[in-house]
Amino acid sequence: MRRMLGCMATALRDESPIFLRRRDLIAAGWSDRALRFAVETGALLRPRAGVYLNADVSADIVDACALGGRLACVSELARRGVFVMDSSVLHVHLHAPRLKRTALGRPTRRHWAQLRRQPHPSAVAVSPLDAVACAVRCQSPRAAVATIDSALRNRVIDPGELDELFGMLPRRYRVLRRLLDARAESGPESLVRVMLRTLGASVELQVSIATVGRVDFVVNGWLVVECDSAEHHASWDAQRRDRRRDRAAAALGYATLRLIAEDIMWQPDEVREALVGILASRPAKR
Repeated sequence: MRRMLGCMATALRDESPIFLRRRDLIAAGWSDRALRFAVETGALLRPRAGVYLNADVSADIVDACALGGRLACVSELARRGVFVMDSSVLHVHLHAPRLKRTALGRPTRRHWAQLRRQPHPSAVAVSPLDAVACAVRCQSPRAAVATIDSALRNRVIDPGELDELFGMLPRRYRVLRRLLDARAESGPESLVRVMLRTLGASVELQVSIATVGRVDFVVNGWLVVECDSAEHHASWDAQRRDRRRDRAAAALGYATLRLIAEDIMWQPDEVREALVGILASRPAKR
């Protein structure tokens, strides 16, 4: 039994997760008793009748499979570690008739559009390229830029796939391509960069300054903009380090504006006002 479970786990830990059907497992030597035991002990999951998943897959994959679909759009990208603005709604691409009597008890968005890259018949997620294309349409333009930046930086998609990606999208989305920059180290950084460029500012990314270190942005040659998150800046040691960096920057003639990630994401108007106000206080350096 343990050997059989080990083989099953190996089969299900594909790079792109798959499900296995009861008939295939029976043909491979499993018995109904062995399958029941695996489910009862938590070694396998059974999201719907006749379908099995490895126990270590995400809850989103289990729910997508229960609906008879594949994890898609922002949900699949979030599973892969790509920045998306909001992953609270489950996005599922349906490739089979909707199963009756399936109630997840959570917000769900269903997608039916034809996929560019057909996944394995037993795959539980769409291809990364199809997920990015869907996420661009499902999010605001600024969030779409941040998502593509993140997908490129995390190598979920390749720069050579951008032609294909924008070919999958309506023409109105092509304007976003010139705003992309995979050097951004977080989604909020991408959001701020887009905001600064819409203000007509000169923006340098990931700049190393002597006695200061590397900063997120240098804007118009004199303004340092940092995008802070609780993950890296919450402790007093981190805040003390940040203040000393700001002091060193001031000694060199730089002003520093620190923005909070949650404000960047959810209060963009207030962040924009702050940027407009401080940039108006001093002309750009030549």
